[in-house]
Amino acid sequence: MEYRTLGRTGVKVSELCLGAMMFGAWGNADHEDSIRIIHRALDAGINFVDTADVYSGGESEEIVGKALNGRRDDVVLATKVHGRMGDGLNRQGNSRRWIVHEVESSLRRLQTDWIDLYQIHRPEPDTDIDETLGALTDLVRQGKIRYLGSSTFQPSQIVEAQWTAERRGRDRFVCEQPPYSLLARGVEAEVLPVCERYGMGVISWSPLGAGWLSGRFRAGADLTSRRAERIPRRYDLSRPEIQRKLAATEAFAQLAEEAGMSLVHLALGFVLRHPAVTAAIIGPRTMEHLDDALGAAELELDEALLDRIDEIVPPGTNVDPFDAGWEPPALLDPSLRRRA
Repeated sequence: MEYRTLGRTGVKVSELCLGAMMFGAWGNADHEDSIRIIHRALDAGINFVDTADVYSGGESEEIVGKALNGRRDDVVLATKVHGRMGDGLNRQGNSRRWIVHEVESSLRRLQTDWIDLYQIHRPEPDTDIDETLGALTDLVRQGKIRYLGSSTFQPSQIVEAQWTAERRGRDRFVCEQPPYSLLARGVEAEVLPVCERYGMGVISWSPLGAGWLSGRFRAGADLTSRRAERIPRRYDLSRPEIQRKLAATEAFAQLAEEAGMSLVHLALGFVLRHPAVTAAIIGPRTMEHLDDALGAAELELDEALLDRIDEIVPPGTNVDPFDAGWEPPALLDPSLRRRA
């Protein structure tokens, strides 16, 4: 396993980060089996684990907490806050009120006294970024979190957070967690260059394109799955974007075969080749899924192979715009772009 420095923090993390979204009711409901998968990842050299409070309503954090019992000091542990956790208007978001409340719940579920990387899971335009950074900075000073991060922020939001931290004397986001894969390359245009400019680490989520690059989805394949049931828009063949995604996936599968590697390794190797990327998040549900991903960090994709990839999906483009992971409110609410 290779290791890289997380932004400018000096903290060394493995190039493959173990994502825990699929541990719990959303994926593998067997806690003991999930713990075995986590231990196998740690034994293979992965020292970076990422979860979120919202994954299976906190169950993922509970599983990770049990798995790290006795091994906590050797793991860089990341989790996230923002998503809705139960009923109530304020049981979500990026406000000081919710962050200060929810960090305690995450610490309890994770069975730890501190979180290495506490990330804001999504931007929230209605909340002043200074409110969010102020709350996070206080948690750093209290010793409950070590570093701050963002996830799926737009380039302007990343810059605003950096400037606010500097001008208001807040701790800054040291990394960004964007969606990035062979099929979702939109972040290459601005997000990744902006992160490089500010010395931020990058932890890419969904490097396998929400399962599309697992090797399962080939021409003529059945697209039904648990993920398809949960987010049908990503697998709806009546959408032209999904037809294009299926064609691109088939082309990548054939390219991987020609190169003598699995599609999973091609996908992960591509993400890790970008100079801005610190680590790629793998989210196994089974031991087989984990074993399929291990070894990708050792691959070296040559220039000719990268050129072929660019021909299939051009740099800076998302095959399906939905894969951007967050849509600005002005695109969702017509009243925000139409003068009264």
